[in-house]
Amino acid sequence: MSTLLFLSLRNGELGPDVARAEYHDALASTGLEEVELVHRVIDSPAAELGPLDGIAGVIVGGSSLNVSNETYDDYQRHVGEVLTQVLESGLPVFFVCFGLSWLVDHVGGVIGHSHAEDSGPTHVEVTKAGCKDVLLAAAPQTFTALTGHTEAPEEVPEALTVLATGPDGMTQMVRYGDHVWATQFHAEMNADAMRTRMDFYHDYGYFAPEDYARIVADLPHHDVSAANGLMRTFAQYVRS
Repeated sequence: MSTLLFLSLRNGELGPDVARAEYHDALASTGLEEVELVHRVIDSPAAELGPLDGIAGVIVGGSSLNVSNETYDDYQRHVGEVLTQVLESGLPVFFVCFGLSWLVDHVGGVIGHSHAEDSGPTHVEVTKAGCKDVLLAAAPQTFTALTGHTEAPEEVPEALTVLATGPDGMTQMVRYGDHVWATQFHAEMNADAMRTRMDFYHDYGYFAPEDYARIVADLPHHDVSAANGLMRTFAQYVRS
């Protein structure tokens, strides 16, 4: 039986609770059981990635870190080192949200704040290249996903293939080589998961506090099954 790894990049007082919540979301969206999806948390500069023997693929959850920070603390520098290990492992990898910014920056792109999106639904449109991609082959040409981020790619290097775009042409999904993917949106989240995440980060700047009730009430009205389906398809791809 192939085993996948879900890697949480969460530290601080909220870290353990957020990590558990996003792991639960990953289980639900991939359709895997706990014995099929190992969970590890990078919660300090001392936390190690651990052995990858027997791991067939890696899903990297989001993070409250910002790639565009002028300076990095020890924790953020360590996260970068761990993600470099993951990228260079040769395993199939699926990065979510922060991981897209990290990947774009890592291979020479530019991250900024011109395409920030408030918490809630976003529009995703598959590109011509995306139509040929193994994860997007069964996805509709356009679909809805849930998101919330303060930074995003502004310049995407040629090393990355843009698979999907969004509002104002922003980058929503890329592929690096033939086995590494990254989404700006949270492919693992449904309405309940987004509300939980908003509760954790209610004062982080992802949304205005006065908009909380409106956003939460609107979330169930959006079909995000196509976005969630990418997680399930990735798991199936890895296990096949």
